[in-house]
Amino acid sequence: MDLGIKGKRALVTASSKGLGLGCARALAEAGCDLVMNARGAETLEASAQAIRDTYGVEVTTVACDITTEEGQMRVLQQASNPDILVTNAGGPPPGMWSDWTRDDFIAALDANMLTPIALMKACLPAMMEQGWGRVVNITSVSVKAPVPVLGLSNSARAGLTGYVAGTSRQVAGKGVTINNLLPGIHGTDRADALDKGVMEKEGVSFDEARAQRQATIPAGRYGTPEEFGQACAFLCSTHAGFIVGQNVLLDGGATNLSM
Repeated sequence: MDLGIKGKRALVTASSKGLGLGCARALAEAGCDLVMNARGAETLEASAQAIRDTYGVEVTTVACDITTEEGQMRVLQQASNPDILVTNAGGPPPGMWSDWTRDDFIAALDANMLTPIALMKACLPAMMEQGWGRVVNITSVSVKAPVPVLGLSNSARAGLTGYVAGTSRQVAGKGVTINNLLPGIHGTDRADALDKGVMEKEGVSFDEARAQRQATIPAGRYGTPEEFGQACAFLCSTHAGFIVGQNVLLDGGATNLSM
């Protein structure tokens, strides 16, 4: 399918690996030029070069921490009013309710709520003025089914969901859509870290820990960054203009919602 976005400019944050990279690659395949961001310059540039070599699109890299004001300013200067914004940032660590301090919550809010809000506020005016734009926020299945050990993530991402619910409906009339993609367990570094946590807590091998978690997914496997990226690219396409303010689950059926 021709997604109709060839030649568009897309900003994808935290995109040197994992789900962010999956989204960057899918958008490049659709013909978008990219601005890619991550903290690690070496990995970021290697991922960007692979995209240039494979898809022949223009890729600008900005190595910085997107959760800081300085990082956001640097990225936005390079992005120069993108047509497409995909926000992403690493999730906070797991733990118990008694583990977290106020500073822990502030850090989670900065990364997983306030950063995407700041990027949207910066990019939406130009999108609205031109009468077209797409925003996709990578959040988490936890906003529909909170995960007990991910209280920091549950809290911050729920806040972002509430913000998007209102904002998306305020800008839709200008041809701009905002939606959230909610990943369940995908084969990324984040999944590896959580599997290791299970391994250490239960005294099992890494493979046993992974098998336990895969058994909770009706699809019988973890998702892939590639299929996640293709879902993101569709939401960014010209065909998705009537999808507004939605929270789209990609979890292999793990979350059983009646409505």
